[in-house]
Amino acid sequence: MDIAAGRMEERPRTSRLGIAGWMLFDWAAQPFFTVITTFIFAPYFVSRLTADPAHGQAVWGYTLTVAGIVIALLSPVLGAIADASGPRKPWIAFFAAVKIISLALLWNAAPGSSLIYTALLLALATVAAEFSIVFNDSMMTRLVSEKEVGRISNIAWGLGYLGGMIVLIAVVALIAGSPQTGKTAIGLEPLFGLDPAKGEDARITGPISAAWYLVFILPMFLFTPDATRARMSMAKATARGFEELKGTLAELKERAGILRFLIARMIFQDGVNGLLALGGTFAAGMFGWQTMELGLYGIILNVVAIFGCLYASRLDARLGSKTIVVASLVSLTIATLGIVSTGPGFTLFGLVPLGSTDSGGLFGTAAEKAYILYGLLVGVAFGPVQASSRSYLARSVSPDEAGRYFGLYALSGRATSFLAPASVATITLVTGSARIGMMALVAFLAVGLVILLRTPYPAHRPL
Repeated sequence: MDIAAGRMEERPRTSRLGIAGWMLFDWAAQPFFTVITTFIFAPYFVSRLTADPAHGQAVWGYTLTVAGIVIALLSPVLGAIADASGPRKPWIAFFAAVKIISLALLWNAAPGSSLIYTALLLALATVAAEFSIVFNDSMMTRLVSEKEVGRISNIAWGLGYLGGMIVLIAVVALIAGSPQTGKTAIGLEPLFGLDPAKGEDARITGPISAAWYLVFILPMFLFTPDATRARMSMAKATARGFEELKGTLAELKERAGILRFLIARMIFQDGVNGLLALGGTFAAGMFGWQTMELGLYGIILNVVAIFGCLYASRLDARLGSKTIVVASLVSLTIATLGIVSTGPGFTLFGLVPLGSTDSGGLFGTAAEKAYILYGLLVGVAFGPVQASSRSYLARSVSPDEAGRYFGLYALSGRATSFLAPASVATITLVTGSARIGMMALVAFLAVGLVILLRTPYPAHRPL
């Protein structure tokens, strides 16, 4: 299949404003993941929405599991239907409406309210968010030339981190009050007279994320070109979509390069996700970091990730997406080895002793500073490895098949997402060592890297 010819034939003339509108989608979408599912609402859901945090943690885990299964099963189907029907914007609009309404209703999640109802809203928002990403990603092949696709992917990813960080800092500094003092992190009364004792500072993040998403996806709808016309009715597109998905799965046998890329991405993405999810908790157990240290560590990683994505956006166009992904995986593997080799008074598994004197303040010991340095290496790499993976696939498929292949791409990021944290947890329990448990992440990153090294670039080329 002539991918380049297909892209040039189908790609509309795209203005800078249209490309900027597409990139703002990541800026609009990221606060949901940063504020709702990671730092603010998720901890509130687990610890304050119910009197039993263990029960809350279990419900939260099942919520993510159910949402992940739905995303994994339906993403390829919806992508195939979108390819058959044509335009992507109607799909994005539908799922945006579901996400915005679900997030706005989180304001009603007061302590003592229905945990299951809130979990349903969170699951709906998560599913809608991920499906919207599938359709937005599949638009990329029509917007720019193959050479430029890596640049805009990385810049958009960096914008996403910046948007999420801005909302997180604003919430922590101006809205989220301590239940004990009622003050925010900078000592102010929460805006709008919100009462932390009633969870209003956490609950308001739902409407805030909804409003942010609504405002900043509008440029994409207004200025970014879509497929010009529907190819067939929705009923016919659905039937055709299922047929094309079946054909795509069979086609993968003949397109071994793309299959190998999806397998590699499935494995190394598990390692990346596990590192992001568990790196902070590992430090908390090792050094006794509390909320302020963990929050600052997260902000540091996001700041570095923004600059990493911007720099990678230039290198991707010059060196290719595969080079960026490989370099990022090497960096993440080295960083993970550094992280797990560091403890109070040492790094590199004790080969390099460090002083144990605490200088006071944040990150006061030498070991903590070493941990931060390894964290910087994570921050530099974890944005580009995901953004350039996206452009790797975009360079490997034509616009007409982008929807179903990005659906499979979403599946590859979800199908085994439980394996990395489950492996870390199991090894930790068996050995009694969190350090040995975290070594499992090195295996995921290394195996994914080895498979990727043997994958052609672009992936549609013969092995």
